[in-house]
Amino acid sequence: MRKRAAVLCGAAVVVAGSVTAVPAEAGASTSPHSPQAVALAWKKCGTDDHPTLQCASLKVPLDHANPRGRQITLALSRVPHTAKTYQGPLLVNPGGPGGSGLTLAAFVAGALPKAVASQYDVIGFDPRGVGRSKPALDCKPGYFNPVRPDSVPVTPAIEKANLKRVEAFAAACGRKYASVLPYIDTVSAVQDMDSIRKALGARRINYFGYSYGTYLGAVYAKLFPHQVRRLVLDSIVDPTGVWYEDNLGQDYAFNDRHRALMTWIAKYDGTYKLGTDPERIEAKWYAMRAALARKPAGGKVGASELEDTFMPGGYYNGYWPYLAEAFSAYVNKKNAGPLVEAYENFAAVDASGDNGYSVYTAVQCRDSSWPRDWRQWRKDNWAVHEEAPFMTWSNAWYNAPCAFWPTDSLKPVNIANGKLPPVLLFQATNDAATPYQGGATVHRLLAGSSLVVEQGGGNHGITLSGNACLDKHLAAYLTDGRVPRGHGEADAVCKALPDPKPLTAKAASTSSRGATLHGLLGFRG
Repeated sequence: MRKRAAVLCGAAVVVAGSVTAVPAEAGASTSPHSPQAVALAWKKCGTDDHPTLQCASLKVPLDHANPRGRQITLALSRVPHTAKTYQGPLLVNPGGPGGSGLTLAAFVAGALPKAVASQYDVIGFDPRGVGRSKPALDCKPGYFNPVRPDSVPVTPAIEKANLKRVEAFAAACGRKYASVLPYIDTVSAVQDMDSIRKALGARRINYFGYSYGTYLGAVYAKLFPHQVRRLVLDSIVDPTGVWYEDNLGQDYAFNDRHRALMTWIAKYDGTYKLGTDPERIEAKWYAMRAALARKPAGGKVGASELEDTFMPGGYYNGYWPYLAEAFSAYVNKKNAGPLVEAYENFAAVDASGDNGYSVYTAVQCRDSSWPRDWRQWRKDNWAVHEEAPFMTWSNAWYNAPCAFWPTDSLKPVNIANGKLPPVLLFQATNDAATPYQGGATVHRLLAGSSLVVEQGGGNHGITLSGNACLDKHLAAYLTDGRVPRGHGEADAVCKALPDPKPLTAKAASTSSRGATLHGLLGFRG
C-alpha cells in the first residue's frame, strides 16, 4: 500500500556554528553535560491534533566517508519531554523504506501512557530522500496513475508492457539522481541516525521502529552498539532475506491473509450476500478481477488497481469491512462506486508525487543484490504465483526496477549482535508483510532479546493499536528496561484482538488508534 502520511511541519534552519551542551539521559552519567553538539533550532510546527510538535533540520554528509563534501538536509520533529525524569531521545521510524517519520513522533508520544512518553523527547525524522528532507526523490511523477497494465503477464504483450514501464522508472531515477542514488541505502540512513544522536547531544539513543524500521534499527545497533540504550522492534523484517527472498516470502503470507478476508466475509453472508463458502467467495473475487481487467471501474480501477486496493487488508483487518462492502456492491449490485472510493482511500498515490516509492526502490535496490536476468524473476514468480496468486506478480513489478537499477548493490549487514542491552521484539504470528519467521530469526540473532508474540494476530504494526497486553510490555520496557523472560521461543504471548464486525453507521464514523497508526506506517516492507 502506498498511502502517505500527511507531513505536519516544515523544516527549520540549523543555527550554523553554534554549540550547546544538553543533558544526555537520566542516569547515564554523573556529569551534567553531554558531548558538544550543533544546536538544533527547534520551532513550533504543531497542529490542532498535535499541538506540541516541534520541527528542525540537520545537515549531514551525502557520503559519510567524505564528511566535508556535499551536504544534504534531514527533516526532524520532536515532542519534548515534560517529566522531571528524562530518559533521553526516543527515535521512531514507520518503515517503508520511504515512510515519513515526522508525524509518527506525535502519534507515539500521544499513544504511549503519558507517564512514559513524558520522560522522552520523541524524535521523528524523514530519512534521506524522504518527504521534507532534501533532496527528496521523485523519479517519475505519475508512475502509478491508473490504469496500469494487468500485473499477471499471461501474454508476452502484457509482460513487455510491464517491463517497459519498470525499465523506464529505473532509467528516470538514474537520470535525475545519478549523484545521489549511490548513497540512498540503509547503512547511510543509519549513519544519519548517529548524526542525529550527536546533534541531540545524547550519548545513547532509544529507538522504536516498525516494519522496515526494524531492519534500520537492527543495522544501527550492529554499527553503533554502544550508542543503543533501548531498542524496540515491531513487525520484524527477516534480515537473512533482504530483499529479493523476503519479497517472495511476502507473497505466500499475503495470499493467506487475503484468504482470511474471504473467510471473514463468509461469516457475514447476511450482510454481504457473497455466500458462506470462502473458496467460492474467493472465486467471485477473481472473477471481479478478470472483469476489471477487461473494463476498469470508473476509468480508474483495473486489475492492478484492484490488487492495490485490497492489499492494505493484508496489513490491517480494520479495513476489511470497507473492502467487503466495495466487493459486495460491485458483484451484487453492479455498483462500482464503493470500489472506486476504496481505491482512492486505500491505494491511490497522493498528489504530491511518488516520493515514498522512489526511496523504497532506491534503498532496496542498493542494499543487496537482485537478479539482473529477467528470466530468473519470471521463473521464480510464476512458481510462487501457482500457490499464491493474490499479489505475487503485483509485488514482482513493484520491485522489478531493481533488475535494471543504475547503481551497484551492497552486501547486506549481518545484524547478529551480542553487545546490546536487553532488546524488546514484537511479532504477530500471521503478519503478512513481515512474516513470523523474521521475528523468530532476529530473536536468535540479537543475544538477550525478548520476543513478545501476538498469537493469531495478522496485523502489521501491533503495538499502540489497542492491544493492552502488548502495550503493557512496551510501557514496562520504556519505563525501566524490564523485559519478559520465557523458556520457549516466545518470552511472552498475547492474544490477538478480535476481528472487526461489519460496519454500522457508528463504526463507519469512528476512527480507531489502529487505523491511525496504519495510515502512518510505510507499507510494503
